[in-house]
Amino acid sequence: MTAAPALLLPDAPLLAVGLRRAVLITADGEIEDGPLPQIAKLLTPDDPPYLCHAPALGKRLEIPGFWGYDLLELFAFVRPAQFCVPTPRGLAQALDLPAPKDLMAEALILRDAASLLLAELADARDPETLAILQPMAAGGWSWGRAAERALASVTPGRRGLAVWRALPEIPDQPADGPPGQQPVHAQEARWQLASLLGGSAESRPSQADYASATALAFAPRQTEGQPNIVLAEAGTGVGKTLGYLAPASVWARKNSGTVWVSTYTRNLQHQIDQELDRLYPDPVDKALKAVVRKGRENYLCLLNLEENTQIASTRPAEAVGVGLMARWVLATRDGDLTGGDFPGWLPELLGRARTLGLADRRGECIFAACHHFNRCFVERSVRRAKRAEIVVANHALVMVQSALGGGDDGAVPSRLIFDEGHHLFDAADSAFSAHLSGFEGQEMRRWLLGAEGSARSRARGLRRRIEELLTDEGMLNTLAQLLRAAHALPGDGWQNRLMDEAPHGPIETFLAALRRQVLARQTEKDYGYSLEAEANPANDDLLPLADDARSALIALREPGLTLKKRLADRLVDEAGEMESDVRLRCEAAIRTLDRRLILPVAGWISMLEALREEPSAEFVDWFGIDRQDGQDTDVGMHRHWRDPSKPFARTVAEGAHGIVVTSATLTDATGDPDADWKAAERRLGLPWLDVAATRAQLPSPYDYAAQTRVLVVTDVRRDEIDQVASAYRALFLAAGGGALGLFTAISRLRAVHARIADALEDADIPLLAQHIDGMETASLIDIFRAEENACLLGTDAVRDGVDVPGRSLRLIVFDRIPWPRPDILHKARRDAFGGWNWDRRLVRLKLKQAFGRLIRRADDTGVFVLLEPMPSDFRSAFPPGVEVRRVGLAEAVREVGGFLGGR
Repeated sequence: MTAAPALLLPDAPLLAVGLRRAVLITADGEIEDGPLPQIAKLLTPDDPPYLCHAPALGKRLEIPGFWGYDLLELFAFVRPAQFCVPTPRGLAQALDLPAPKDLMAEALILRDAASLLLAELADARDPETLAILQPMAAGGWSWGRAAERALASVTPGRRGLAVWRALPEIPDQPADGPPGQQPVHAQEARWQLASLLGGSAESRPSQADYASATALAFAPRQTEGQPNIVLAEAGTGVGKTLGYLAPASVWARKNSGTVWVSTYTRNLQHQIDQELDRLYPDPVDKALKAVVRKGRENYLCLLNLEENTQIASTRPAEAVGVGLMARWVLATRDGDLTGGDFPGWLPELLGRARTLGLADRRGECIFAACHHFNRCFVERSVRRAKRAEIVVANHALVMVQSALGGGDDGAVPSRLIFDEGHHLFDAADSAFSAHLSGFEGQEMRRWLLGAEGSARSRARGLRRRIEELLTDEGMLNTLAQLLRAAHALPGDGWQNRLMDEAPHGPIETFLAALRRQVLARQTEKDYGYSLEAEANPANDDLLPLADDARSALIALREPGLTLKKRLADRLVDEAGEMESDVRLRCEAAIRTLDRRLILPVAGWISMLEALREEPSAEFVDWFGIDRQDGQDTDVGMHRHWRDPSKPFARTVAEGAHGIVVTSATLTDATGDPDADWKAAERRLGLPWLDVAATRAQLPSPYDYAAQTRVLVVTDVRRDEIDQVASAYRALFLAAGGGALGLFTAISRLRAVHARIADALEDADIPLLAQHIDGMETASLIDIFRAEENACLLGTDAVRDGVDVPGRSLRLIVFDRIPWPRPDILHKARRDAFGGWNWDRRLVRLKLKQAFGRLIRRADDTGVFVLLEPMPSDFRSAFPPGVEVRRVGLAEAVREVGGFLGGR
């Protein structure tokens, strides 16, 4: 028996970094504990330390390109596709080590974590792991030498970084016929719910009532274009997920059909996936019958990975990122880069290009022409979804599937459950909008022409993707005509050319004139933020330039239409002899031409034509300059539906047979329930369907009056940032952490963070902040959830994405009333949807949604604080029985400390 190798740990310092101070323990055991600038001076590139999350620490220490022995990289290599909160405490929890209590303990835990991970690597004795490791070590990976020593007694495998060879091929299966039409009776839904809950589960009568109500959506449709619709508002704690999965699973099994469950946030997708373990306790059975489905831009592309592997053969340093991704590819369940088992912090460590950039984000897939097609993660997901009982998707994908007649797999969902239904309006607004901008034009040009003058780019042009499908000279000439026309689109460097008033081509010239119009019509002198202006009336010089841009787009669209028709003709003319892989490629090329070229260009042409017409009653058009940190990031013309629920109703709902729309916040609470339901139905597009929906309203079982407090602070001046920051500091300290601070502006968030960081660190309360810490929002929320006494500052994205049961979230503080931003689009909708009442309804729903984050379990308690006087009619945003008290800051601090501290 071969003896286990002796581990060779790097002889290096240990580093833990807080908000304002850090601890450095040298290899000789000397301890330095001091402010960040002091510790930063002690760090040298020649003596890299053990650390956890180098980019985030480098940002705090203000050391560009900071690196070291990052334990997260080692964790991702040894335990790929496993979750770990990206902090020393998170590592300790994942490795069953004692939780560190302070910065000193956090530093010391790093060496123990490294020892455990390397020992685990040695115990596995996997030859293929060593084959991946060797090019990483040769490329200079910091852990390379120690990891090779751990595997010293192993003979390397043969695949190396070419891990796609180990993936199983996707089995071919015949397509199922259409589903049956057997209904789900209320009692069947209740029985199934009881089965899912099991005998020991808590009895919740409201959950059974909810399951019965949602079962009505699974009755046979009576009239074409009029689906069975159930609107179900269920308070937190009712148990919506299992409530609707009960009738959905009964219908799927009775009818051999598929039910699509759609969410707005990735977090809820993950929760639903976990709940499906109750429905399918056998992992093998679950893999066959339940699928988490996303757009192809979310999945790793094996061809991109292979091309990165080839790059690594000539640039060895690239092998580190390729190797970590290769380890994940061998362990992942489904190849999803934006959720599931992919470490959300890995792009922060390796960069987006080496991680998320390996997805097909530009529609460059060559489908059946790709030699990875039968192992492709996207194709596997598509094929599994065709035969699954439950498909968990997102609102955007469902809308695209319906709008394009089925998308990748040709399947239009007929039974739909929209969870987080209060976001349907916003999701439809995004899905059915159009943007003729520099960025969108550049993306289309790159999709058509591929890389231009860049040897490092993986971009594959249209010629490479479809040339083999073009069978005669005429088709090849049409492709050449299309590619020549693509040079009219904005190219690399267009931003600088617009700034310099030196545009290239008709579309850049139009965008330069558009930019001049936006700047000319500003009334404020501060141009640091994004700007907009009405499109009509246009400046005198803009209309002829818009005509030139329109002509260029027509010249682009026409050969695209011709190519689409010729490919469709091939499918008909060669039906008898065409090989199946060629048919698949032709069908995919037709769909992609439609989605990526013909439909968007048609929308752009229509927008340009509208500049010579009266403003539309159906659309809102405007010009905009997007800016970040004072720099232009995009310039363009935008078109949104005034009422996006109309295309949603006509494109998605009309073709369905049954729809459940559910949320804890579907309706407002004005005191007139019928008016509140009608307002919700209008936002969901029901008036466009001429169908009566079933309404169901199930209150939360929680005792909000006992479990919560709502305080409106009346003596903090919102325009005095020092007073606002002092309020946050005092409230966070009174709660002992566990607080979420919500802001309506990033600038206010940054200012408050700078003013409260020292005080919170002195109290040993971790402070996290969106737009400040060197982490993505999802990583910040993971840390916040894991650290019971942490505080998190964020904007709307945090409010919508956070689900934190228990004491980790016990206080929410809003800096001010979340009024909608009065931009051109909002003002148009306010006029269309009821004026001032529209604004007030949106505010109440935002407050209602934010309050709903506080209580996620029966034993949760929490306090909601608003640092601005609130109109009395906003009190209805909170549950009945909850007293909304107007208090001074000092009283609010005492209330928070007493209510939360005592518990």
